[in-house]
Amino acid sequence: MSTLRPALLTDHYELTMISAALRDGTAHRRCVFEVFTRRLPAGRRYGVVAGTGRLVELIRNFRFDAEEVDFLRRTGLVDERTAAWLAGYRFTGDVDGYAEGDLFFPSSPILTVSGGFAECVVLETLVLSVLNHDSAVAAAAARMVTAARGRTLIEMGSRRAHEEAAVAAARAAYLAGFRFTSNLAAGQRYGIPTAGTSAHAFTLLHDDERAAFASQVATLGKDTTLLVDTYDINEGIRNAIAVAGTGLRAVRIDSGDLAVIAQRSRELLDSLGATETKIIVSGDLDEYAIAALAAEPVDMYGAGTAVVTGSGAPTAGLVYKLVEVDGRAVVKRSERKATIGGRKVAVRRHKPTGTATEEVIVPQGVPDRQPNDRLLQRSYLVAGEPIDLPTLDESREHLRQCLISIPWEGLKLSGGDPAIPVTVVPAE
Repeated sequence: MSTLRPALLTDHYELTMISAALRDGTAHRRCVFEVFTRRLPAGRRYGVVAGTGRLVELIRNFRFDAEEVDFLRRTGLVDERTAAWLAGYRFTGDVDGYAEGDLFFPSSPILTVSGGFAECVVLETLVLSVLNHDSAVAAAAARMVTAARGRTLIEMGSRRAHEEAAVAAARAAYLAGFRFTSNLAAGQRYGIPTAGTSAHAFTLLHDDERAAFASQVATLGKDTTLLVDTYDINEGIRNAIAVAGTGLRAVRIDSGDLAVIAQRSRELLDSLGATETKIIVSGDLDEYAIAALAAEPVDMYGAGTAVVTGSGAPTAGLVYKLVEVDGRAVVKRSERKATIGGRKVAVRRHKPTGTATEEVIVPQGVPDRQPNDRLLQRSYLVAGEPIDLPTLDESREHLRQCLISIPWEGLKLSGGDPAIPVTVVPAE
């Protein structure tokens, strides 16, 4: 796996600001940065917070080693004052934010980083890199889970992503409700169940299809999945059952008109007595293709490219903005990029039945709580030290409950307003 260290994700312009702030004495002014999005991707009604479980550990271990500092010094990117500051860097501030697996909407303050200006601003690229990627994957994956209507999903996108992004994507997809990943590194690192089948190359390796199937079954037993569309799908299914018997666990189909093929494959399997053999389909599936197969006899979906690339929205559009300096609200007034000053907190309002009705974002200390409100922020790091985090499975269950809580219109795959309205209460 990659040996990239978190500190190397620092951007050039962050070092420029730090160097200048160290020189003019503003580097240690107490600041608050917030992560939020101005708008959701086109056609989306919610975002999913993902990656915070990874991010906390990355921030905690954020260090510049001697080799990295020497590189920055040699290339003239930093002066001696900045080099010394980087060599001794440790994040000693606080990080608060929405729970991993929570939903977010435009203006939701999903992460708040507070501390000295320099120690916070140096984290900007790392924070946005992790949250934008993981949240984009999780949102796409959550839409696929909704479209699958309870059927099993396998994440199979490792070959369509950077090697480290592939592991993070597998984690985000599992958070969103996928049941398996084919990525073994994700299985080892995060305890995600793994699953997979052989590829067409294994069938082509052998003199004929039956020989390939016989080899796989001899090695793995009947509780395996045979890929049946290397040549002719009908003949492939017949060969699979002839070799493995009617107790074969599953066949996989990776090409063609999946709706028609799934129907015919089910009929053929049943006619051969393999009534319990499952049908797995794959091949450039996204949430729309999965939804289109809802009425077909498909038992499991394998999704790859679409899930690891956010299904058309490869970033969550999150930004990291300074909103407070020494307790004073600050705002950016740029056209179409204006910010709302001051540190904020958010509550999600619910009916007594548990259905979410509104998200209210207010200045810190003015939460005007109502009986069924849920406070959305929690502590992640206090004075640089991590607070106990939920497990990945707990966050996965939290997301499942959040999706249940929003009105059903918010789960539509078609474009429309955010799943719940957001009200931002300005500071007085």
